[in-house]
Amino acid sequence: MNHTIDEQVIALSGIFQAAALVHQIAQTSRYDKPLLESSISSLFVTNPNTTVEVYKGIDGVQLGLETIQQILQKDTDQKNIEVIRYALSLIHLESKLRRKPDMLNIIGSRIDQASVQAEHFSLLHENVIHNLASLYMDTISTFNLRVQVTGKPEYLKISHNAALIRATLLAGIRAAILWRQTGGRRWNLLFKRRSIEASVKRQLSECSQSF
Repeated sequence: MNHTIDEQVIALSGIFQAAALVHQIAQTSRYDKPLLESSISSLFVTNPNTTVEVYKGIDGVQLGLETIQQILQKDTDQKNIEVIRYALSLIHLESKLRRKPDMLNIIGSRIDQASVQAEHFSLLHENVIHNLASLYMDTISTFNLRVQVTGKPEYLKISHNAALIRATLLAGIRAAILWRQTGGRRWNLLFKRRSIEASVKRQLSECSQSF
């Protein structure tokens, strides 16, 4: 089934949004709550009718779209260098996970359990986040390659921040799976740059504006 470049960009934005949120948490111990909720909630959208439905609309990946736009405009400050590294690591980890169907089944089963928990509490409730973080540690963290998160030690030592980072990385893996499902490949990042840039600009223009 053919997918549009806009669908691929939505999924790619999900990856970069997760990466940017991880950077926020690690460096400042703060995060954009609505966008973190959008990323975490994507884990529980298992049978969407459209790609954008995974994030409940374009606004749900606004940070990811903005991050991609900055990078394409060659705004490669230290923050974006770290975000790019996280995003590429997530794409690589997804390729490893794809070859482990048993692990995928475990992840699917435990996400179903976490979904019930999120309905009882809330998306960002401590119990839900620590459950998702535990799932990440039991599965993705067992690979030889791990995402090396750089941040301020005083923030990284906070157990809830560590759990938030792992849960957000899991959401990034989910976005990487979606990106592949929509036809995304690593070479797209090089050879479809103009198409990606046009799609990002177009979709950002559709995001809600705050004044």
